[in-house]
Amino acid sequence: MARTYEPPAPDYRLDGFQAVTDQIEDDFFSVTLSDDLFVALTEHHSADGRDSYLLLYDRSAIWDIPGMAEYVTLHITRDVEKRTFDFASERHPVVPLAQNWLIRRGCPQEVVRGSHPHGPRPADGLTARLEDLLRTNPGDRYEVLDHYTDNPCSFDVGVEVRTLVYDSHPDSAHAPCRLFLEETTMNLRSYTVREGAFTSAEEADTWIMERESPLPLASAPPGSVGRRAAAARARSTVTGNGLAVAPAPVSPPRSATGPARTHSRGHAQ
Repeated sequence: MARTYEPPAPDYRLDGFQAVTDQIEDDFFSVTLSDDLFVALTEHHSADGRDSYLLLYDRSAIWDIPGMAEYVTLHITRDVEKRTFDFASERHPVVPLAQNWLIRRGCPQEVVRGSHPHGPRPADGLTARLEDLLRTNPGDRYEVLDHYTDNPCSFDVGVEVRTLVYDSHPDSAHAPCRLFLEETTMNLRSYTVREGAFTSAEEADTWIMERESPLPLASAPPGSVGRRAAAARARSTVTGNGLAVAPAPVSPPRSATGPARTHSRGHAQ
């Protein structure tokens, strides 16, 4: 009889600890309310017991508001003498941004780079290089403006995540609004990331809604593309795998909005 993979449950390591305030207790309960649907992708606990870092995939996100980010990070801090804890948490549309958040809060880089063995894999070198840029965010060049996760959780349609950022790097001054487009294949085994360059957030929104032309690709990051990856990059469009086209945004102009979803990504199939 085949064994079904069971994703690991988050290990908060809070036995014997109390929240430092009633508000922290309420907030922690709110963040972890659906943690039976969390898949732990990364966990790190400091040797002195004072810090825990968690990167979680939230399978319940698809039942929340349309476009909800599916990754949750937690940084738990403990006073081991007083047996109390505090925490910070944030949602992220893509794994590299979640990893950056954990690194900035003190999690070792070699820990956060570990990935979930049952999740989709980067399809090419350009994807890996663009993810490295988001993960390290050199010089704090990227500021996230908006994001949208379009996940119908169907093996007939892939998953698309749109992350709109402002790029303050001087080389991007002519088109500082960058759309990082992550597309996961229908079988959820691999994904690509491509970077679109736009002069404004409104221009990016127009492209998202209309899809009348291929994504206006930004220049490849230095050292990222060999001949094979460059050819793949040149061929890349965002309309070849049946992904849904976004409707008019219902939020402020700086949006990466799209249609509602009905199921989970299935990160732990």
